[in-house]
Amino acid sequence: MQAGKPILYSYFRSSCSWRVRIALALKSIDYETIPVNLLKDGGQQFSKEFQALNPMKQVPALKIDGITIGQSLAIIEYLEETRPTPRLLPRDPKKRASVRMISDLIAGGIQPLQNLSILKEVGQEKQLAWAQKAISSGFNALEQILQSTAGKYCVGDEVSMADLCLVPQVANAER
Repeated sequence: MQAGKPILYSYFRSSCSWRVRIALALKSIDYETIPVNLLKDGGQQFSKEFQALNPMKQVPALKIDGITIGQSLAIIEYLEETRPTPRLLPRDPKKRASVRMISDLIAGGIQPLQNLSILKEVGQEKQLAWAQKAISSGFNALEQILQSTAGKYCVGDEVSMADLCLVPQVANAER
């Protein structure tokens, strides 16, 4: 199935890239990293070379098994389907739905609001207050959900995709 070592296009401070790095590490997948500096030269993700790789001009992107996948959750789900151990999605459909709900809440409802390109649109003087309000709102909703799903981890007692989303996002929020 494998066609050479996977290549992860990543930025060290990107929470989305961090999710994928955690998944690759947990699944013991040896891979190569190609850094994409989101700040240098106006953002290396806007280069023609990178845009050919990922038309969304975002990290991460993973070349694996002869394909290139963008979007961290799609990458993690592909890894789960092709390299299922250890599991990052529970077998139980209700728990799996909870993992996906939490992952989507973080990836779609919290993380984009911390994105530099979004914050630039808000304006320098309003950035901090706006980001804090948006992040607080998302984390408050998440805490309510976790009250009914959490065990040792976000959903039960096994590490899941939800945890891979939460840890980098908390670190990002603390910045």
